[in-house]
Amino acid sequence: MATVMIDLKRLGDVKAPAGFAERVLAQAGMADSYAVFDTVLGPVYVAWNRLGVSAAMRSKSSAEFESWFRKDVGRQLVRVDPPADLAAKIEDQLEGRRRLRFDLRGLTSFSQAVLSKTLEIPRGQVRPYGWIAREIGHPAAVRAVGTALANNPIPYFIPCHRVIRSDGVIGNYGGGGPEAKKNILTLEGVQLKRLQQLARAGFRYEGVRSTKVFCFPTCYHGRAAKEQNIVQFHSEQEAYSAGYRPCKHCRPAVVA
Repeated sequence: MATVMIDLKRLGDVKAPAGFAERVLAQAGMADSYAVFDTVLGPVYVAWNRLGVSAAMRSKSSAEFESWFRKDVGRQLVRVDPPADLAAKIEDQLEGRRRLRFDLRGLTSFSQAVLSKTLEIPRGQVRPYGWIAREIGHPAAVRAVGTALANNPIPYFIPCHRVIRSDGVIGNYGGGGPEAKKNILTLEGVQLKRLQQLARAGFRYEGVRSTKVFCFPTCYHGRAAKEQNIVQFHSEQEAYSAGYRPCKHCRPAVVA
């Protein structure tokens, strides 16, 4: 039997290919892959691992994105070519078809609940922060909901831009500020001018006379009704007093 001799000294001089260590870490689940994807929002840096998408940002450079990720998420990043299947899923997600999975490790259970509920808001619609708080069983935690959304590591795909203030004002946005928030909502079909007019007039809900159902102004149920069949309400108490019941789809109030 032939004997294979290994020169350990020479072996120690052999250098691993560039990026080899990072790829090993990624395969072991200790690092995430990332790439830049061209989207309807422009170039977006996206990180992911075997559990799902872990971060997204419209960053100025790879170095900025990597630095932010290491600081906020605490793992290494490995840059790869954008996979075609992930690019297709990202495009679908932005079009309102939920195909992505997400890795929310490291977030508190409260923040995970906030982001999971935010995923339920349909494209082209908005909800107030108080709606999120009520839906996850913490109706008094409106400020905490705002904090969780401000620190959302996966904006655009977990649509925190679809959450607005209870008075109808658009509010701030961690994914690029109020103007970016308005641009994304407009792209998704939200009639911002009309929404802001209702907000200035103090109207929070719209009812449909034929069904006696009241909704948030962006709900598809109300938007499908003819203009002359719509009535506005300042509060849910006003809607109840007029004989209306909350919509089962957008749930502007607790549905019995």
